[in-house]
Amino acid sequence: MAGLPKKILLAIDGSGDAKLAARIAVDLCAKTGSELHVVHAWRPVIPPVVYPGAVPEVHREPYEAEAREILDAQTSGIEEAGAEIRCKYLREGPPVDTILDLAVDLGAGLILLGRRGMGRMRRLLLGSVSEGVVHHARCPVLVADGEGSWPPSRVVLADDASVDAERACELAAAIGKLFGAAGILVRAYPRRKELVQEGPFLLTRIVDDRLEGRGSLNRRARELARILGSQPEVRSVAGEAAPAIIRAAREDAGPALIAMGSRGLGPIKRLRLGSVSSKVLRVADGSILIYPHLGNDGG
Repeated sequence: MAGLPKKILLAIDGSGDAKLAARIAVDLCAKTGSELHVVHAWRPVIPPVVYPGAVPEVHREPYEAEAREILDAQTSGIEEAGAEIRCKYLREGPPVDTILDLAVDLGAGLILLGRRGMGRMRRLLLGSVSEGVVHHARCPVLVADGEGSWPPSRVVLADDASVDAERACELAAAIGKLFGAAGILVRAYPRRKELVQEGPFLLTRIVDDRLEGRGSLNRRARELARILGSQPEVRSVAGEAAPAIIRAAREDAGPALIAMGSRGLGPIKRLRLGSVSSKVLRVADGSILIYPHLGNDGG
């Protein structure tokens, strides 16, 4: 199917969210015929003060054996669910770098991984693997989170007029169509009181942009409807983008897939404080699809 990934890289670690990511991979591959690759990254947990150089093999073996057990158990479950795994990889090294490097080597069109927890290898986690992958990936990343959050009954399409967001929404709409999901197209604008200190010129720019944006947002909805298979609901929201996106995802009992660009800034870049995608990734419930910023939109 046009726009959907031909190769999926699934990163697993034995955690509950990784098992959900595996279920998503099985569903997507069954519906799209995508080629599935599975990776598990591991490292021996030994303080560098003990072995400042290479860790002796006798101390590495138990960690490698545990990692292989995790990989074999989860890939067996995937195959029992009916998916064909093209190749599985057991790699020693930092999880973020390992996942990103392999995705580039494979030419992956989508990376799938869980948001929280590292299972029995949780003690290896330094910072957030999911955030590290999202921030540096060169292809879309789907971060799975929470039992009951798949398959999606709705896709929340976060639009900010950037190329990143445009591509994220198109991919999410294509995925949504596979599962008969409804769409909500959301674009947020700052409130008037938030702009007073910026002066009348900037306020006029925002008002003009919002008036013009209503028409462009409706046009965008019609374009996405051709991919999604149904007309998405359109929302132009006053306030910060992250809370507006999260509210749209939470307001219904059904599972929602949130889609957004990783660094899309919209038409007025200096109003954006912090990373919207990072805020949503840390707070939102359910699965999130984030399209990378590839530097070709002038952002």
